[in-house]
Amino acid sequence: MTNKKMMSLALLSALAGGSQVAQATDVFRLEGFGAVSRAMGGTAVAQDVGPAGMMSNPATLSLAADGEQVMGGLDLVTTGIDVTNKTTGERVSSSTHANNRGPYMAPELAYTKRIGDWSLGIGAFAQGGLGTEYGNGSFLSRATGGLATGLDNSSRLLVLNIPIAASFKVNEQLSVGGSFDAMWQGLNLNLLLGADQVGSLIGSGRATGALVPVLGGFPALRGAHFSLTKNQMLGSGVDSWGYSGRLGMVYKATPETTLGASYSFKSQMDDMEGGATLTAVDAIAGQVPLTGKIKIKDFQMPAHLDLGFSQRLTSQWTVAADVSRVFWKDVMKNIQVGFIADAGGDLNILLPQDYKDQTVLSLGSAYAVNDRLTVRGGLRFASQALQSSTLFAVIPATPRKHLSAGLTYALSKQSKIDVAYSHAFEESMDNNSQPNTSAPIQVKHAQDNLSLNYRYSF
Repeated sequence: MTNKKMMSLALLSALAGGSQVAQATDVFRLEGFGAVSRAMGGTAVAQDVGPAGMMSNPATLSLAADGEQVMGGLDLVTTGIDVTNKTTGERVSSSTHANNRGPYMAPELAYTKRIGDWSLGIGAFAQGGLGTEYGNGSFLSRATGGLATGLDNSSRLLVLNIPIAASFKVNEQLSVGGSFDAMWQGLNLNLLLGADQVGSLIGSGRATGALVPVLGGFPALRGAHFSLTKNQMLGSGVDSWGYSGRLGMVYKATPETTLGASYSFKSQMDDMEGGATLTAVDAIAGQVPLTGKIKIKDFQMPAHLDLGFSQRLTSQWTVAADVSRVFWKDVMKNIQVGFIADAGGDLNILLPQDYKDQTVLSLGSAYAVNDRLTVRGGLRFASQALQSSTLFAVIPATPRKHLSAGLTYALSKQSKIDVAYSHAFEESMDNNSQPNTSAPIQVKHAQDNLSLNYRYSF
């Protein structure tokens, strides 16, 4: 086993503890980190949301009280994803068909320490991902001409961040901070492309390599299926390591008013690599599998700019608002696939995505009922990053409206429990265009997220 694989397994075992990947909400990004932020619509740039603040604006660590704090938590995400064949009316739902699918869970771990004007922190967070499982018997598993293949259609993407953060209190008003994040990402994917989709990719110059004429040489080619997956709790068909980071500041304009800003840099991830099987589906020759090595090239998480505002209206009541601009256009033009067969020959594919940059507005409110109980609520609205003409059934990252609520209950002076619930309202999107779908489809996606944190201060 290579050092990278050992590191991946150790990290996943420690962080996930046998859990599943979370389904993302703002495309591949979770809509907030920690139950405090999640309950307030994801707001976190200009307020103290606990140790999880290092994932949004590390300068907010300076807003915490003196001492040390540890946090452990878990998100539980249940999704409702339906895909309808608009021609036949057939419908398939994403549900549990294998060991590594939903319901999805994402852990959060963090530790912070305040030393004078310095605040330091380290954590491990699931930044986001996605997951679908349509099985092998739906219309998505039929090749061109209605040929049933019995081949799976599914996906699972997990992105993990390990931030090391620091914040410095410049004066009573201004604090600045930054973080360096080690990152890991892993992908499982089963995807069937019909012969019409393969032909569209070849005709547009998006499929090249020595295996193109090989596929064209089959007597009655009906499709091609990629499988790069491990049917295990912690396994990924392809994975990679990389890094990112962020800078931030908070400014107390008045004792009741706080402003914040942060910038998270585009990730610098290696190509995801691993083993894969390319199966040619032919009406005469049957299914012909080719094993080999595959790369998902230059798959990155986007940079984003976040601006925030929080206002204490009374001694008990606080409101907050964040505005974010997420630069998806820079990182999701195409999904670049490179396959080299063990027997020789290569195939390079550019699957179009053409994401748009996304604007996100988060609104939140918190009310301290008494010394032990604080209740919270929030709303979150995002513009649509995906294009309907490039939608994949296995990548339905479309929700963009959320409602959230939660609370914090102090068990003692040192320990607190934070709980948050958020609902992503159903979003519907159609795609009638090749090469990303053969039959015209409609995808509907809604989900519920329950977040639970325990914090201990000492």
